[in-house]
Amino acid sequence: MCASCRESRLGNRESPPPASTLPHHSLLPIPGIPMTPFTQHTGLVAPLDRANVDTDQIIPKQFLKSIKRTGFGPNLFDEWRYLDIGEPGRDNSTRPLNQEFVLNFPRYQGASVLLARENFGCGSSREHAPWALDEYGFRAVIAPSFADIFYNNSFKNGLLPIVLAEAEMDALFEQCLGNEGYQLTVDLAAQRVRRPDGVEYAFEIDAFRKHCLLNGLDDIGLTLQDADAIGRFEQGHRAQQPWLFGALQ
Repeated sequence: MCASCRESRLGNRESPPPASTLPHHSLLPIPGIPMTPFTQHTGLVAPLDRANVDTDQIIPKQFLKSIKRTGFGPNLFDEWRYLDIGEPGRDNSTRPLNQEFVLNFPRYQGASVLLARENFGCGSSREHAPWALDEYGFRAVIAPSFADIFYNNSFKNGLLPIVLAEAEMDALFEQCLGNEGYQLTVDLAAQRVRRPDGVEYAFEIDAFRKHCLLNGLDDIGLTLQDADAIGRFEQGHRAQQPWLFGALQ
């Protein structure tokens, strides 16, 4: 196993990495933040029964040339979804599909919840990985463990990574594979994953990250929560030290 694939830190039933070192902000949601709030989601489930899925497999390196954060969804898992080599800007509608890859199965079209195995998101720190998953349509990824950097990046981009025990993951994979149209409900407020038969699995999440997802707050949104205070500081700073701003006038 490559060194990068051993970077997982989250095991079964362990608490996700704390965010206690992050600054505290006002807990008032503000309108106009582009990240979609995550409260409760019910969606079709796709099972990716592979361990140590790294970020280069999630979104291959040739697609990282763009400076935008959009346009990556069509090339999610590109080397697995297609039988040829993909290139940025290429029309994917003419490319040969790998009919044996799970996301190409008709029954999983439109899936918004992804089941995965241990150490999902290992490899490089590219933020393009959660961008691609989110743009493809996934709102949550459920796995027994995640690589730390991918886990943290997911929260910052509105993708909910959920850690469940191996036995619970095995049960979800079995039910998903055995029932076409299988759906799960992810209730972030209650911190529960609910199966169609009513069985629920609890998951842990840091309170600060939970608040950000519930209110659709990315880093910019968090900063804008303090926009009034920032404005007052800038006005006072300009009044007290006007010579610092002379070149800008």
